[in-house]
Amino acid sequence: MARIIDNKFPIDLTPSVAVGYGFPLDGPAVFLPTFTTREQTKANLLNYLLTNKGERVFNPLFGGDLRNLLFEGIIESTQSELLLMIQDQIGQFFPTVQIEDIKFENDEDRNTINFILTYQIVNFGVTDTLNIELQ
Repeated sequence: MARIIDNKFPIDLTPSVAVGYGFPLDGPAVFLPTFTTREQTKANLLNYLLTNKGERVFNPLFGGDLRNLLFEGIIESTQSELLLMIQDQIGQFFPTVQIEDIKFENDEDRNTINFILTYQIVNFGVTDTLNIELQ
């Protein structure tokens, strides 16, 4: 009987080799290096969600347009449409990420939206949460 085991990329096995860079970009060495696939996936999702559509050169469909949500009235009826849209977009650009939960927490008094994304990296068994506060 076949058994599925968790995959590990060889690059994660060498702790001193950086996989990419994360955020913020104003770290002590300008770029903040990431050393695991988990850290880099989180940085890539953050970059994608905070990029507006049309902002990336030669790829006008790239971006989650989260900053535009500040000007939308997020209520129960529009929240389900937003959830489906974000799930489809992340599924298209990040096939190794499976979304488990998306939440919007509105604070009208401070004019902020707290976007919480819980996801799993497929074949790694790693679950992580990304929390973005939009003002």
